[in-house]
Amino acid sequence: MLMRTDPFRELDRMAQQLMGPGTWSKPSVMPMDAYREGDQYVVAFDIPGVPADAIDIDVERNMLTVKAERRPVAKDDDTKVDLSERPLGVFSRQIVLADTLDTERIQADYEAGVLTLRIPITERAKPRKISIGVGSGRQEIPG
Repeated sequence: MLMRTDPFRELDRMAQQLMGPGTWSKPSVMPMDAYREGDQYVVAFDIPGVPADAIDIDVERNMLTVKAERRPVAKDDDTKVDLSERPLGVFSRQIVLADTLDTERIQADYEAGVLTLRIPITERAKPRKISIGVGSGRQEIPG
């Protein structure tokens, strides 16, 4: 058996035990990436081991809220756990979305433990050219 040495593993384990798993009133934070891809904004959340039916996505005004719950795997009475490092409990993330995003057309996909939200950018927020009109000449203002 190969063991990897991590000097902070024990410290991380103790911190997790002290803080405990996330609850609905005090969830743990889930890692995410956010970036623009063409005419849409993409937000990807890492939540491996969470079934799709345990994920809630809500938008209220411009506040996007994602909550997920990872429950322990059912074990037999004769099962003895030697090591348990995967965090359990509730995970959550809230993001304030810009007014330039179309929250009515958000698409959500969940594959391989990654929840990906694609939020279209509104037409009014897309870059556009403004033409310059040529006036009929100079006008003097009488003073």
